[in-house]
Amino acid sequence: MKQIIKLLSLSLIICLLSACNKTKETVLSSPNGKVKISFNLKNGKAYYAVAKESEIILNPSRLGFTLNEKPALEGPFEIKNTAKSSLDETWQQPWGEEVSVHNHYNELKIELQEKTGKKRLLNIVFRAFDDGIGFRYEFPEQENLKKFEITGELTEFALPDNYPGWSFPMYKSEYYEALYKKSTVGEMDTISTPLTIERPNGKYLTIHEANLTDYAALNLYPATGSPTLKTDLTPWSNGIKVYAETPFVSPWRTLIIADNLNELVNSRIMLNLNEPCKIEDTSWLRPAKYVGIWWGMHKETYSWAQGPKHGATTKNTKAYIDFAAAHHIQGVLVEGWNYGWDGDWVANGDQFSFTGNYPDYDINELVRYAAGKGVELIAHNETGGATVNYENQSDSAFALYKRLGIHTVKTGYVNRFLDKKERHSSQYGVRHYRKIIETAARYQIMVDNHEPVMPTGLQRTYPNLMTQEGVRGQEYDAWSRDGGNPPEHTTILPFTRGLAGPMDFTFGTFDFTNPVHPQTRTQTTIAKQLALYVVIYSPLQMASDLPENYVNKPAFEFIELVPVDWAKTVIVDGKIGDYVITARKDKHSEDWYVGAITDENSRNLKINFDFLEKGKKYKAKIFKDTSESDWKTNPYPVLIEEKDVDADTILDLYLAPGGGAAIRIKVIL
Repeated sequence: MKQIIKLLSLSLIICLLSACNKTKETVLSSPNGKVKISFNLKNGKAYYAVAKESEIILNPSRLGFTLNEKPALEGPFEIKNTAKSSLDETWQQPWGEEVSVHNHYNELKIELQEKTGKKRLLNIVFRAFDDGIGFRYEFPEQENLKKFEITGELTEFALPDNYPGWSFPMYKSEYYEALYKKSTVGEMDTISTPLTIERPNGKYLTIHEANLTDYAALNLYPATGSPTLKTDLTPWSNGIKVYAETPFVSPWRTLIIADNLNELVNSRIMLNLNEPCKIEDTSWLRPAKYVGIWWGMHKETYSWAQGPKHGATTKNTKAYIDFAAAHHIQGVLVEGWNYGWDGDWVANGDQFSFTGNYPDYDINELVRYAAGKGVELIAHNETGGATVNYENQSDSAFALYKRLGIHTVKTGYVNRFLDKKERHSSQYGVRHYRKIIETAARYQIMVDNHEPVMPTGLQRTYPNLMTQEGVRGQEYDAWSRDGGNPPEHTTILPFTRGLAGPMDFTFGTFDFTNPVHPQTRTQTTIAKQLALYVVIYSPLQMASDLPENYVNKPAFEFIELVPVDWAKTVIVDGKIGDYVITARKDKHSEDWYVGAITDENSRNLKINFDFLEKGKKYKAKIFKDTSESDWKTNPYPVLIEEKDVDADTILDLYLAPGGGAAIRIKVIL
């Protein structure tokens, strides 16, 4: 009976889009035929709907725009032409969660023209993948639409029911640094994407965007009294959403339609909808682990500004370089090395110099010293949100870093507004971030971007954009008034923010005391800190604690061992907000690594090792909680043991409250 009801509902959608409106429906199917996109005009207005097999994914949903120049670009339209095409290719990533990416889709391009008035043109391009869809708008070059201003995008996502999902309010937090909460779609505020929605029967839907170029970031809000999500674009300070000139294209709006968490995490729709790599020689792109003069500032052991507690000194940096060299860590991040930190740097970001070092920081000597030990410095470029000042110096700064042998920059934009006026995720901000990434690429500089716009897959086109923040990371465990990140936080991130791209979360805490803010602490066990190196993906991973807190700690061995570049990723098991088990295969060996984490509840889990190659024998080194471990009362105990395993092994594993386990699996036969 349920199947009959589903089929009747699907038939109703087709009716609404076609026969019921006395117009012809256009349907695009994915390569395997399971995902279908239906397009039609209803009273001259454009609608699309999505289904997977017998399941409705989206009911008929509006398309179109409001413009500063009236009337809105929403119809009545007529279809002037349609064209279908396909692509089936496999491309290689210079780094990533796997080496090869399969890009297989069917495309439908619909050319629309207004029936009356100026008869403006608008194209809509749909792509159907086996695991979801993408679509975007094209504004062709035309006489009656040249320069124009978008005041709103009418794109809808009309869900068939008021499903639950994980989100946070877009305009009530800064830099996307907020905690995800589960609620029904209708209860949500205006939210950022990616938005992950729980469909019936353990299935998922994620709404996001791809190839955000010269446009405003996508946000969503629920229509009153329905589960339909409407589009909100981050505005300029004057209220305009996007300034454009034909020919012009929007970003892709994307849906991942996944039957399980493994399919969700391994969807590459977003990457596939970005342009191919524009960097011809990618040999200088090197994923790496790093330590840094950073956590000490958050714990107020050091200061960014000059003075008796200044952290970025030549002597202190050499100590970090020595530690990195001794523990197979490739980079040392130094914050507070350059002029501009004295005084209120958030208010006076235009005073930052990105080439002038403080007198107690000998950059030339430190670069030489680091190179002699096989370590590279990472330059920190905090801007205080003063983008004009940064753009004016970026060429000279990046040229200096290249000459010195510094190949990585961590950028920062700590200010509610860019240049005291515009939002980070506005078209203004998007333009700035792209300019810096492209400039960095010319000088062979890799970028770790903090306080960014939400990632949308640009790393395919410019893989020097290695990782980004855009997440409530571990720094909140040093000073946040709410006590720090709750244990469930990292069990949600891989399936929400993590779907947008790599996260520089900066874990690695081994000391949980906090004399400055006693009410705030890292809410994990040490074993969970280790597991996060596998669960949370980034090609640049930090061991964030002070070096002295790692000395004589056997558990630190896992941080030394764990890679940051992968050949394959598998979500072994999980439940969003409760627990995650992730397995990844090293890109440069036959070794596998597993990370398992839980929320505030202890768990007894079973890990099935069927991701291993059949017929091979492996040795597993396991770093796990003990029966006494607990994030609140006793986060330090770690039990290290070894076991022989193979593809038939099923391992019983105990995770303490707020705990985890990290496993290295090395092939032996």
